Amino acid sequence: MRRLLTTLVILLVVIIAGMTSLVFLINPNDFRQYMVDRVEQKSGYQLAIRGDLRWHVWPQLSIIAGQTSLTAPGAQKPVVTAENMRLDVKLWPLLSHQLAVREVMLKNAVVRLTPDSEADVPDAPVAPTSTVQPPSELEAGWKFDIDKISIVDSLLIWQRGENDQINVRDINMQLDQNAHRQAHLELSSRINRNQRDLAFTLSADLDMQKYPQEFSANVNKFSYQLTGADIPAKGLQGAGSMQANYHRDTQRLELNQLALTANDNQLSGTAAATLTDTGDYQVNLDAAKLDLDALSGWQPKTPDQTSQAARTVTSAPVIARDVNDQPNNFSVLNSFNANVALNVADLTYRGLKVQDFKLLADNQQGKVNIQTLSGKMASGDFSLPGTMDVTGKLAKISIQPILNNIELGQLLVAYDLPEALTGKFTMRGAVKGSGLTSYDFSHNWAGKMQMSMNDARLNGMNIQQLVQQAIARNNNSVQGLERYDHYTQIKSLQAEGELNKGTLTLSNLLAESEMLNAKGAGNIDFADNQCDLTLGVRVTGGWKGNSNLIQRLQNTDVPLRVYGPWAQLNYQLQVDQILRNQLQDEAKNAIQNWIDRNKKAKDNKELKSILDK
Repeated sequence: MRRLLTTLVILLVVIIAGMTSLVFLINPNDFRQYMVDRVEQKSGYQLAIRGDLRWHVWPQLSIIAGQTSLTAPGAQKPVVTAENMRLDVKLWPLLSHQLAVREVMLKNAVVRLTPDSEADVPDAPVAPTSTVQPPSELEAGWKFDIDKISIVDSLLIWQRGENDQINVRDINMQLDQNAHRQAHLELSSRINRNQRDLAFTLSADLDMQKYPQEFSANVNKFSYQLTGADIPAKGLQGAGSMQANYHRDTQRLELNQLALTANDNQLSGTAAATLTDTGDYQVNLDAAKLDLDALSGWQPKTPDQTSQAARTVTSAPVIARDVNDQPNNFSVLNSFNANVALNVADLTYRGLKVQDFKLLADNQQGKVNIQTLSGKMASGDFSLPGTMDVTGKLAKISIQPILNNIELGQLLVAYDLPEALTGKFTMRGAVKGSGLTSYDFSHNWAGKMQMSMNDARLNGMNIQQLVQQAIARNNNSVQGLERYDHYTQIKSLQAEGELNKGTLTLSNLLAESEMLNAKGAGNIDFADNQCDLTLGVRVTGGWKGNSNLIQRLQNTDVPLRVYGPWAQLNYQLQVDQILRNQLQDEAKNAIQNWIDRNKKAKDNKELKSILDK
């Protein structure tokens, strides 16, 4: 045992003595210029190391450098600066005058991707030159090799425009490579912008054998968490994976086997981009479930909130919201071309449950063609093909909507409107306008459409009850039903509509039910949430009493005007003339019967003159 301990001590002394000898025999500053020249030769970048290089022996053999920077050719500021740099070297290669670096670590580094740090490339491409020709590896006596790069607690400054700067903080990165130019990357960081915080981690395998002509990456793991302003309280979090390939000659980036989750949502598919001045993108995604409400935090308003909002709606002065001053939120589409295909088996948007949702759209520098925008909702379906032109100051949109048996009440709830009218809604038409906000729709859209509804219900008003009670108050010879529902049931309804600046004008309106028929016209004001309809109503059932009067009422159109806010509709009924006509007819019949029974009476001529009047 004593011999073993003695041997270990002697070995430890030899190792320490050997490392100490290296520190004294080899000066790390001897290969400083070689590293600078080698970096410039391979990349054209200028490597600057301030201060002397020095050895650090424990716990591993390392070279410590002071402030270090890397500057692109002709750039005003360095692309990378670090307070200090550490090079962990291998011991045995160093004995044979080979500098094999196990790891290069940069701490508190700042990476600048700004206009000041970009290379000033001349018009004609030229190879990077150096004032000092780098010596060959044999002449220098060194072999410079790096296995691993680490960046700790660093910052990335990314400036996309004059006032558009993004700071990526707390960057921790490790890059391991082998002799075949294959590498493994571990990266974590966070971005704080506009009161939102995005934290993410990434693990990927890189293949750089053909770099810079092309390279590929297999992102095995990507996780993220987004919190902050306008983000749901629980935040957004998820994971993803993909395979990426980049080809320098065609400037094309391809993403395959793309899989991304966001809370309980999953997306998969492929994407490709040509990164030229006018980018060209192709995106093809599929999802079994996509809940946009969970991602946006949208919550439906309660009935009381909806009713209160409808009663207090006021239209702001037009000058305050001049449409010519509204920004074009889609102007970003002018800078690229794109093809997008999205298929979602189960989509949730503003409370609407959509199955088999399909989107197929093409953008050509701001001119968008929506070939397919369709889906199914319960027993109904919809299709909204159209075009959008955002090349001007205002976004111009044209849509040819086709809706079949869509529950209208769900659409009203989705856009925080009172459920004044519900039922299965069908429409064919063509509309166009500028902008996609509710204000734009209520002020800047126009078009024509054919509409119909089945199993409709006018909530908050029973037209049959209104007519029967008005008749009964003026003539006690007839009565209506004793109990009524607080709505009007309509079996079928159809109308033609013309939309102009938020006002929908209805014509040829026809409604039928078991005890009620109506026809008429009117308008609906979407800007102020009001309507004004003039109807001719026939109540064909629910009567009891005078059969002659009932028969007349069943064949007479009762004038009815429905107007006012959607949440508190008003009405006007005109029944006096109907009852007056009924009394006149009864008087005529009585006089005519008397005349027929008393043909020889002296008063016949006077009575006939009264009848003629």
